[in-house]
Amino acid sequence: MRHLLTLALFAASPLAAQAPAAVVPPPSSAVKKAAATITAPDVARRVNIIADDSMMGRDTPSPGLEMTAQYVADQFKSFGLKPGGENGTWFQRYDILQVQFDAAESHVGFMAGGKHVHAEFTTDARFMGGTTPDKEIGGPVVVLGGKPNRDALAGMDATGKVVVVVMDYSKGPTAGGMGQMIGAVYALHPLGVVILSNRDSAGWANRMKAPYRPGIRLAGAEGRPPVVEVNDAALAAVLAAGGVDVAKIRADTSMVILADPGLKVMIDLKETVLKKSSAPNTIGILEGTDPKLKHEYLVYSAHMDHVGIASGKPDSIHNGADDDASGTVGVVELAEAFSRPGARPKRSILFITVSGEEKGLWGSNYFVNHPTVPLKDMVADINLDMIGRNWPDTIVAIGREHSDLGKTLEAVNAQHPELGMAAIDDRWPEENFYGRSDHYNFAKNGVPILFFFNGVHADYHQVSDSPDKINADKESRILQLLFYLGQAVANNPQRPQWNPDSYAKIVQPPKPAS
Repeated sequence: MRHLLTLALFAASPLAAQAPAAVVPPPSSAVKKAAATITAPDVARRVNIIADDSMMGRDTPSPGLEMTAQYVADQFKSFGLKPGGENGTWFQRYDILQVQFDAAESHVGFMAGGKHVHAEFTTDARFMGGTTPDKEIGGPVVVLGGKPNRDALAGMDATGKVVVVVMDYSKGPTAGGMGQMIGAVYALHPLGVVILSNRDSAGWANRMKAPYRPGIRLAGAEGRPPVVEVNDAALAAVLAAGGVDVAKIRADTSMVILADPGLKVMIDLKETVLKKSSAPNTIGILEGTDPKLKHEYLVYSAHMDHVGIASGKPDSIHNGADDDASGTVGVVELAEAFSRPGARPKRSILFITVSGEEKGLWGSNYFVNHPTVPLKDMVADINLDMIGRNWPDTIVAIGREHSDLGKTLEAVNAQHPELGMAAIDDRWPEENFYGRSDHYNFAKNGVPILFFFNGVHADYHQVSDSPDKINADKESRILQLLFYLGQAVANNPQRPQWNPDSYAKIVQPPKPAS
């Protein structure tokens, strides 16, 4: 589970009106027998393998991540799955670049009313993150500021534009909460994001002193838009000429949205590539039994990476037992159960463990842009990220309100009281967990999703997230519930259907041809 929201091929998915209650046939004796193979000892054994110190925290990229990917592939092979990666292998690889930002050769240009001002990264601008474009980008702007209000952005589209966010740091380090809006801004599909800062001179000077350290990013143009911060003290004249009164915007007690003021912003960022490497996704396929439906796929996903090694500490390895060895083990356990005699459903199942989730949903982002089976044939994604801790009888199912998968889950849950596991609604909508794990890349490309998550805890992203703290009995019961859920989805003649309002809000439009 990554800290912050990041922001594709488009796959159409049928829409549903108000979904009726789902009817789920009772499982056969063979399916029950297969579910019973998911046991607490198996879960504990596999978590101890993936979250062992020998995996060195499974950073992306790292030898430990490669060992984990191979372990998962070996398990898939032992179950009789087919390789679902590239060129007949179990793996799909994507390129990663180690880069050095070049401040001296970069700038942000502001143009309005015949005025043209460059904000230089050596004095007035700071690169905050995102993907460095391979050429200058920019155009007209959308200006946001005032009092933060996510709802005010509903229906807005900034495609082909730069979003300019007016911050007010006189209200504190979080700029009155406006900084928390940046995640929502990504969903507007901007070319880039420019933060106008009114930090005091000392604060800005300290920001400029910080060196740019080498970083790593996903190769290509599939990452999130670049984000830069600019000291607006140098821009007063050009902003005024463009109809952007930053003082008035900061004083406003409501959300301010200026669509297409007379301002144009161009972002020109340069970097040097220091090193090129790659990382794996591991993919296995269990072919369905129905001659027609086997060409459609139910997806189970989890991320096998974690955050690596924290240098300078006695215990330096982030084992990532809950985050997300628990989910990775879940995908493996489910693959084993579905491969048992009599448990193979009508639709095919794609089991995928991705990497780079902690860096920005890299592996799943690459997969949906380069799918190894057609994205339009994926009927649903069930994502597992942190399912081994907290309450022994409850698991949160995020996204259940967005499609009729929620009704199916409800029916399956009611059908299996013997599991003692209640799947409940998102308890933390303000945290936007919907956008913080790999299912999001499937959802925004039209694939209905359910995301199973037990919430964070004191060991989240700490070296103390260790295997001994996993409640293997709880996880085994969750996995049995998800096995029965998968049987219901993969055997249903009808594909899962989006709720129309959710589809309109979540699914992104197709990318323009390059």
